[in-house]
Amino acid sequence: MSTTGPFEEEAFERDAEGQSFSGDPRELWRRFRRQRVAMAALLFIVLVIVVAIAAPLFAPNNPNTIPTGARVNALPSWSHLLGTDDLGRDILSRIIFGARASMTAVFLIVGLALAVALPLGLISGYFAGRVDAVLMRVMDVLFTFPPLILALAVASMLGPSLVNASIAIALVFVPSFVRLIRGQVLAVREELYVEASRSLGLSNTWIVRRHVLPNVASPIVVQAAVSLGYALLAEAGLSFLGLGVQLPTPSWGNMLNESFGYVLSAAWPLIPPGLVIFLTVLAFNLIGDGLRDALGRERFEALR
Repeated sequence: MSTTGPFEEEAFERDAEGQSFSGDPRELWRRFRRQRVAMAALLFIVLVIVVAIAAPLFAPNNPNTIPTGARVNALPSWSHLLGTDDLGRDILSRIIFGARASMTAVFLIVGLALAVALPLGLISGYFAGRVDAVLMRVMDVLFTFPPLILALAVASMLGPSLVNASIAIALVFVPSFVRLIRGQVLAVREELYVEASRSLGLSNTWIVRRHVLPNVASPIVVQAAVSLGYALLAEAGLSFLGLGVQLPTPSWGNMLNESFGYVLSAAWPLIPPGLVIFLTVLAFNLIGDGLRDALGRERFEALR
């Protein structure tokens, strides 16, 4: 049995610069930092998270206060840098506070999906046989439903709320995560060091934790980073339809919902929340691409 660390059991593919990744997290960070676009995206996401956490410090106004005599659907001005909505509330303040709900939902969705998919994928790929067949048929059934329809149905049954919307969307993400993890585990379980561990009588739990999981972690991390962007779009969609965060609590999705009724007469209030959603989704995708390149682009061609 190999005496090297779990990430060193096999060399990762070489990256664009011809350097192989050894598995050292410090090396991963060093290689990721060299990608300026991905680093800029990461800094943007960190900024959004910091602003969301410290929203009262950054927001110029109370997001739910309706000033007396305020102009509704107003364009940007010195008093309201991003203008006002249909009730005269400050759009910038609502975007800042809305980041709390939107970012919470994003990480909750992906976290729930991984919490369910990771053990299922590991069990399906490692034990194979009948267990694998049953789990894959269940995933196939979930795949037969259009993702948006499935999320809408589950959210409608659970009731409108941030947590319920997150659960509904997480269910949509589970099948794709399970298939990804299963495919990676099927390849790793045939490696010589796994066979050697079995021959020594080591427990399956120890083998999965020590050898299998560390060697399938990289593609899971990349896929999770990209999925954060899709989760934001899905959460915004459910909130737009009234099944997510409920008013008066702001989120980027329900801000779009409130402004949509005035799209023909005053379209401006739609633009700031839409632009923030676009930039955040783009940032998550760029981070995923950066992680893929830092770990070795060839290793993740199967994710496309």
